[in-house]
Amino acid sequence: MYGIISPLNSAPWLNFRYYRRSKRISANEFRVNESIRVPEVHLIGATGENVGVVAIREALRMAREAELDLVEVAPNSNPPVCRIMDFGKFLYEREKKEREARKSQTKIEVKEIRLRPKTTDHHRDFKVDDARRWLEHNMKVRVTVRFRGREITYPEIALEDLREIAQSLSDVSVIEQLPAIEGRGMSMLLAPSRGKKKPKEAPRENAEPVAEKGEPARE
Repeated sequence: MYGIISPLNSAPWLNFRYYRRSKRISANEFRVNESIRVPEVHLIGATGENVGVVAIREALRMAREAELDLVEVAPNSNPPVCRIMDFGKFLYEREKKEREARKSQTKIEVKEIRLRPKTTDHHRDFKVDDARRWLEHNMKVRVTVRFRGREITYPEIALEDLREIAQSLSDVSVIEQLPAIEGRGMSMLLAPSRGKKKPKEAPRENAEPVAEKGEPARE
């Protein structure tokens, strides 16, 4: 197996079509076998041993005898570093790791509530309740006040609305993006708050007084 992997093997990394497709995708990243056009290379063997600097023909012969590929892994070195490996298997495992890394990334959904400068308090309360629920479920919320006609000439009204909403949700959120004009609207972005301290519980009226250190408790 030198440059071509048998399609008869059922293992995914030994599938011929997968190998050819992956090789085309990665052609700009790696040079393999005869595409390595330098007189000599620093060779790493199939088991990870440091063979040292050898002529390219010798490196290709060793890869052919091992039924593996010669892959240039450090082209900027002098001479370039090449390794004898199963290139198809290498591509498969690399793509698998990238897929797992993408799955492990935390994705935070962004919801949006839209208001008007003349939105009634009753209607706005419904919107704020939705925003609170989303924030408590670890989602971000974009609050947008849309302008119509000449309303855009009075941005201070929208700004005051956004300030009031941010204040009413301050127990579950923080302002990630300050209010700003975007097209014919003003928006701000709220993110779920982390590690907010709970307010201290007020002392009970009938609670017995606590004695100071070194003093007897009062009857």
